[in-house]
Amino acid sequence: MKMDFAVMEALELLEQERGVPVETILSALANALVSAYKRSPGAAEEARVVIDPNAGDITVYAQELNEDGEVVREWEDTPDDFGRIAAQTAKQVIAQRLRDAKREQVFDLYEGREGDLVTGIVQQVDHRYAILDLGDAEALMPGSERIPYERLERGNRVKGLIIEVRGETKGPQIVVSRSHPDFVRQLLMLEVPELLDGTVEIKAIAREPGHRTKIAVASNDPNVDPKGACVGARGGRVRQVVNELRGEKVDVVQWRADTGQFIGEALGPAKVQDVIIDEDDRSAVVIVSEHQLSLAIGREGQNARLAAKLTGYRIDIRSNEKEVERPEPEAAEVAVEEAADMSAAGEGAVEAVEESVAEESAEESVAEESKPAEEAGAEETEAPEGAEEAEPEAEPAIDEEEDGEA
Repeated sequence: MKMDFAVMEALELLEQERGVPVETILSALANALVSAYKRSPGAAEEARVVIDPNAGDITVYAQELNEDGEVVREWEDTPDDFGRIAAQTAKQVIAQRLRDAKREQVFDLYEGREGDLVTGIVQQVDHRYAILDLGDAEALMPGSERIPYERLERGNRVKGLIIEVRGETKGPQIVVSRSHPDFVRQLLMLEVPELLDGTVEIKAIAREPGHRTKIAVASNDPNVDPKGACVGARGGRVRQVVNELRGEKVDVVQWRADTGQFIGEALGPAKVQDVIIDEDDRSAVVIVSEHQLSLAIGREGQNARLAAKLTGYRIDIRSNEKEVERPEPEAAEVAVEEAADMSAAGEGAVEAVEESVAEESAEESVAEESKPAEEAGAEETEAPEGAEEAEPEAEPAIDEEEDGEA
């Protein structure tokens, strides 16, 4: 039985375009034809299929095996309608080999590319993951690797960082991320040539995806300003990174060999007055002015938290304002007791005054009540004013009588 000439041409074309060897496809086709032969009526339990790649001849040899599995007899047993079966099987095998070859090519293409940037078109999005079409492969972006609150719509063109390439039975799986700190590193390297040639180096990155990122950079050339090189003229270079991150803030700080200076740079834009380092505890006490305290800490502590991640030190931020002197506990208790005594004395004095005022009021009211009665008695007992005036005149008369008697 001869294989269709068109099938042989297709095999040769696959080898040229896809790099799949014809021998590999013919070997897979022979195995598939053996399975197809065993399903035909009256077929032997064991058989083998031989395909001549030059002539396209297909021959089936039935086999008889002994107890040890050795072939004791072999004869040709190609079914009459095996040509139709071979054609259908060949199509299936070729399609399968094409899928396998594509998977192998994709795996070979992306294997070892962890950390590289890729650009894809969003094909599918839900709360669990997003699928990106990379052109020659598909990439998977889990929900945990997406930027929080970022909306990815179907058809959007986005970038992602390859973090893993898995070789699975269903094909290689490329996992990408947009929340990884190195995603910002690679985006900045696209915009800053000095990072590619090694003139400027990224020393550390601290990121809270969707909110803010701090990048510490250093220069290997004393004539190059690392911070200015990354920011660009009027912030043009870093602005491209911010746009790709959908508005996430990016702070570029200069790395310092001195830990205290580096911590001060990391807390920017706040201005630091002093830094006290404890190397044993890997902690630092940072002194700032009162009006710089909230800026150094940041919203919900974000600035201080990112600075700690960037430097690797636990940071305690304090104000330089002197604390209000407070009395000692014992002195405070004495003061409280004295205040209580004074308060009690004041209350007693107030009560005494209130009592005296009440007594005076009572006396006045009694005097007022008794006054009419006294006036009435005076009217009855006291002589009229005329009698009072006549009484002094009577006394001399009495004296005269006394003198006469004498």
